[in-house]
Amino acid sequence: MRGPGSWWRNKTTPAKVETYTRWSFHLFAVIEVAAIALPAFGQVGGGLAGRLGAMVTVHAVACAVTASRSLDWTRGRRGQPVRLLAALGALTVVIATTALAAEAHAASGTKAAIATGSVFTGVLTFGPGTIALGVRSPRRVLLVVAGSAAVAGLLSCPLGLPAIGVLLTALLVLVGGGFLAFTSVLSVWLLNAVYELDAARETRARLAVAEERLRFGRDLHDVMGRNLAVIALKAELAVQLGRRGRPEAVEQMIEVQRLAHESQREVRAVVRGYREADLRAELAGAQGVLAAAGIDCSVTGSAPGLPAPVQSALGWVVREATTNVLRHGDARRCAVSLRVTDDLAELCVENDGVADPPVGDRPGSGLAGLRERLQELDGTLRAGPAGPGRFRLTAGIPLPPPGPRPGVTPGTAVTRAADPNRKTSEAAP
Repeated sequence: MRGPGSWWRNKTTPAKVETYTRWSFHLFAVIEVAAIALPAFGQVGGGLAGRLGAMVTVHAVACAVTASRSLDWTRGRRGQPVRLLAALGALTVVIATTALAAEAHAASGTKAAIATGSVFTGVLTFGPGTIALGVRSPRRVLLVVAGSAAVAGLLSCPLGLPAIGVLLTALLVLVGGGFLAFTSVLSVWLLNAVYELDAARETRARLAVAEERLRFGRDLHDVMGRNLAVIALKAELAVQLGRRGRPEAVEQMIEVQRLAHESQREVRAVVRGYREADLRAELAGAQGVLAAAGIDCSVTGSAPGLPAPVQSALGWVVREATTNVLRHGDARRCAVSLRVTDDLAELCVENDGVADPPVGDRPGSGLAGLRERLQELDGTLRAGPAGPGRFRLTAGIPLPPPGPRPGVTPGTAVTRAADPNRKTSEAAP
């Protein structure tokens, strides 16, 4: 069973703000009746009070309806209520003129004159404030308010008021109508801002989902790319050995089975989001896979003490580079070198047997995924020809400055870092 407040709790935040804004302007209609019409009964009573109260009530209802339709237009649910705005403006002038005529027949300074004067200034104040809701241009809002003040001044002249009285009447309408108009414009701006922020939050959520899908697709490509290439290679080798009646075919199929199980485990790890590539294992795996494919692979360099994120990113580089060597071209030799300095870890994979790419050929998604991984660590990736029939892939990741080591004073560290011979020897390839 739904509680009495469930209709409010089930609303979204923008819907709550819109409901609050609507009922605020409906409350303005109630305030208009309470502040202008009700005091007339206590001041004059009789038929005049009834007529004044009826006029103010009609005007307040018209303001409430216009405010509701104007807010619908602001939210794009209906067209601009031009006719309704014009009708409210005309009704405001008619009621103000009628109240002014009643004030002209009342004795100056009497309660009847005060009541009719309150109706006159009140409708000319609430009318422009409501019309401002249906006007989008700030210049037009100013024209509406200024026009209302001008009408108040012009209509006050036949009463025989002194110039200061006419000026004060126009100024009162200008200040009151301007305040209500400013409130209307500010309310609409806040309502639109809330809806725009809600739309931006939804867009951010959709982008997060899309980014997560891209990450998952990239990880799945990196995991399965090399394994599927090796499985296809070993399966083809097993078929050839089987046709020749060689017993080694069984060993190749056992290896295929092992790779299939490994791929299954890695896919599950990717789904869970916990998988990280190990650089040492990837280097050893790449050397073994390439050797099994008949490619002479040499690995130089080591990575002791590298941060875990750097090792993981370079491990993915090794995996993707190995996949590309197996899939593309007809490589015979492949060299993998890892060089680590004080501020940079650089991995280079170079192979031969690369055919010229066709015109208009675009790089695959594997290299794009690697660039995304490396960019998270401010790393770079360069891939391209390194000579006739050769291809080179180089990944570099900046390393954080090392902390002080035990047994080394700060002065010694500075002296060694400033040694030009040491710097030159470390920078030599």
